[in-house]
Amino acid sequence: MRTPDPSSLLPTWLHVSDIQGLAQLATQATLGVTGLVENVQGNVYKAVAAPFGPLGAKFVDRKPGASGVRALGITGLVYGGIKGVTRLAGGTANALLSRAAAKPDTRPSTPQREAMLSALNGVLGDRLAETANPLAISMRLRSQGLPLLLEPQALADRLPGATGKLLVMVHGLCMNDLQWGHGEQLARELGCTPVYLHYNTGLHTSANGEQMAGLLQQLVKAWPQPVQEITLLVHSMGGLVARSACRQAGEAGHSWLAQLKALVFLGTPHHGAPLERLGSWVDGVLGGNIVTRPFAKIGQVRSAGITDLRYGNLLQADWHDAGRFERGPDARQAVPLPAGVACYTVAATTLAPGNGPLVAVREALARKMVGDGLVSLDSALGLHAEPGRCLAFPPENQWIAQGMNHMELLRRPEVTRQVLRWLRAV
Repeated sequence: MRTPDPSSLLPTWLHVSDIQGLAQLATQATLGVTGLVENVQGNVYKAVAAPFGPLGAKFVDRKPGASGVRALGITGLVYGGIKGVTRLAGGTANALLSRAAAKPDTRPSTPQREAMLSALNGVLGDRLAETANPLAISMRLRSQGLPLLLEPQALADRLPGATGKLLVMVHGLCMNDLQWGHGEQLARELGCTPVYLHYNTGLHTSANGEQMAGLLQQLVKAWPQPVQEITLLVHSMGGLVARSACRQAGEAGHSWLAQLKALVFLGTPHHGAPLERLGSWVDGVLGGNIVTRPFAKIGQVRSAGITDLRYGNLLQADWHDAGRFERGPDARQAVPLPAGVACYTVAATTLAPGNGPLVAVREALARKMVGDGLVSLDSALGLHAEPGRCLAFPPENQWIAQGMNHMELLRRPEVTRQVLRWLRAV
């Protein structure tokens, strides 16, 4: 019986560099799981040995940072052997795939591949970047899924109908620029040219904001004709990145900020998302017990971008002096909406309007917890218990989409119509 080629079991839309990156992740995952099992066993040893005092301590590795399993014992040698073989196999596979990936893959990317890369970057993007994994996304401005070369002639060739009005669209966590549903209609009816930011959503919001600010400055300087105005349409985490970019552009003296006319938020967690706060609470519970403590490491795989969503961090100072996985109060700097810019926000709730005795309960749930399934109404509207943190959206610049979830904000025609009403009136 002929043994099947392993590559035939993989999706055909994967590039060789993708397989190389996935192989690196598989090696790291195997080492991580082995380390987790070793730590659990070592902590059990510690718990059992503790009542026996000095006698029990002889059977446990108590050096700082040690798992608890003695490195020279039989168990320690087994774990060491598994790690050694895994590193050897992973290194060999990486060397072979690196040679294969040296020749660029000329096939166009597919929506399936883009979705896979976006999801991995959302969850593990900071780690992918730190380890130079080929799966890591580099921030680019794109059109129709292809990167734009920020040079005047190159932009004129790629976008022959470019106008002086720019519509820049910024996606959210684990998403990509191909998933937008509003861009072409808005551009057509408003007479603007759409460009899409594509970025690694697993990096800190502040890092992405700084990169975005610099990239927009390059775009404006290279645009084939004078830029009259810029509108930002942002979804979810993209709204935090855009606010961070505006703040950092102001500090850096970038000229594009003066051309920013309107900023429209769709389901942005301005004051954080309940799910990330729940994840932080679970980390604390698991970390409080000697046996379950290693399992907290599983939750701590999540990226810097995700942990920034606990409260809605925008600036490096918001996270720099605090442990990402340590539970603590909201210590962000209050960052107002950019001055002189027409700002609008769309919040959504999956709960349809209703009547009856439970209507007050339903509204309270929508505002504080349920919202669009990922972001509460209060957070999306910029409301906060501390008045100094509330964002000053005028009532007429707020809209609540009833019976709509977080992802539907990207494509529902009701959202397109509302955005058009606002932008036509600016």
